[in-house]
Amino acid sequence: MIVVTGGAGFIGSNLVAALAERGFPDVVVCDRLGCGDKWRNLAKPEVRSIVPPERLFELLGDFHRDIEMIFHMGAISATTETDADLILRTNFALSLQLWNWSAANGSRFVYASSAATYGDGAHGFVDAFDIDSLAR
Repeated sequence: MIVVTGGAGFIGSNLVAALAERGFPDVVVCDRLGCGDKWRNLAKPEVRSIVPPERLFELLGDFHRDIEMIFHMGAISATTETDADLILRTNFALSLQLWNWSAANGSRFVYASSAATYGDGAHGFVDAFDIDSLAR
């Protein structure tokens, strides 16, 4: 089983579609669909289930032996969000909890965020894939 947090968002839903195209039908999406058109992002690919974030750790507990990988893309990326505690819980604490769960259960963990880096690198961050850059 593969879990994709944020799987109903633009990037997450494209990952879910790519996994389905490659023959991974056992995908669980963790996200909120809300009242808008976000559900349309998941209208085509087959998924095993869609669970709300508050049920994520229940799912992980129930299926801990079956979960091969977690793609963690769920985050608050809105620059207009003013609740710093909510951002800290969602973007930092949840990521750390998922990493710890994955490490304890032998599940691969991939963290990705379109909001992970900003700027032109003037403050030391470089979006490069060579070993030296990745070791920073």
